[in-house]
Amino acid sequence: MSWNPALDPDCPTGDAVDAIETVIIPRARDLGALEVRRALPAPRRQMVGPFIFFDQMGPAEFLPSRGLDVRPHPHIGLATISYLYRGRMHHRDSLGTDAWIEPGAVNWMVAGQGITHSERTDDETQKDPMPFFGIQTWVALPEAHEDRAPEFHHAPKEALPFMQGEGKEVRLILGSAYGETAPVKTPSEMFYADAVLAPGAKLPLPDNHEDRGAYVVEGEVTIAGDTFEAGRMMVFRSGDRVSMTAGPNGARVMLLGGETLEGPRYIWWNFVASSKERIEEAKEAWRKEDWGDGRFSLPPGDDAEFIPLPAK
Repeated sequence: MSWNPALDPDCPTGDAVDAIETVIIPRARDLGALEVRRALPAPRRQMVGPFIFFDQMGPAEFLPSRGLDVRPHPHIGLATISYLYRGRMHHRDSLGTDAWIEPGAVNWMVAGQGITHSERTDDETQKDPMPFFGIQTWVALPEAHEDRAPEFHHAPKEALPFMQGEGKEVRLILGSAYGETAPVKTPSEMFYADAVLAPGAKLPLPDNHEDRGAYVVEGEVTIAGDTFEAGRMMVFRSGDRVSMTAGPNGARVMLLGGETLEGPRYIWWNFVASSKERIEEAKEAWRKEDWGDGRFSLPPGDDAEFIPLPAK
């Protein structure tokens, strides 16, 4: 097995010890118009497979002109995906991409050596309050891909593998699981899926991946005799056969994992890298603000402002 990013040996007790390595309770952050719950990175786990960042955004309701307003900012060494259940978000990046992220679709941005993007809900046609709810994740890139050119790929909801039956609906967002493969190519072996379960429905986890986790978005699930409510991430032991059962009101669960990386990653602000030197180089490049001539550029059409490099 390659490097396994368990940072704390503290595990559940009782029957759950046979199935679950770690239970993560996300840290809540109030961003004004939006509450964010961050499950990864956590003191007990830096990553699940290659997934190094996992934020639940909302649920919230945005008033017209009072929603997300994230100015252009940089990334290196990772790929991002914002998966929405409700609402929409305007994505613009330094490649010239100008796209709306909508429920069920995949918008996969590979930062590689460096990319800049903004995230806003700036639709001038919005006249009524807009519900907003979703998950934003980062996937750390293998060392061989850290210096690759940035890319952006879109796959509509209709293009994603969708499996249903026996009270289960599973949409595969990235990678391979349950005999299906999602359309967006990934730099390492992984899986990421949105599962909606009817009350009492049972769902086995894919057992062909080195590292696996599940995050309860809504409802609750029972695993090995223990019940886990919304806002809990469970990380499972490698190789074990694991199945979950939805509670009396059903459940919505995000499944994630895959091959672990060659080693740990350093994280500073929006930068992820296999070495501190790469982080320092990216910090200096953003500090210079030499857009178009240096490592970073601002998104066309959204280049009037940006987030400065933090002091710490």
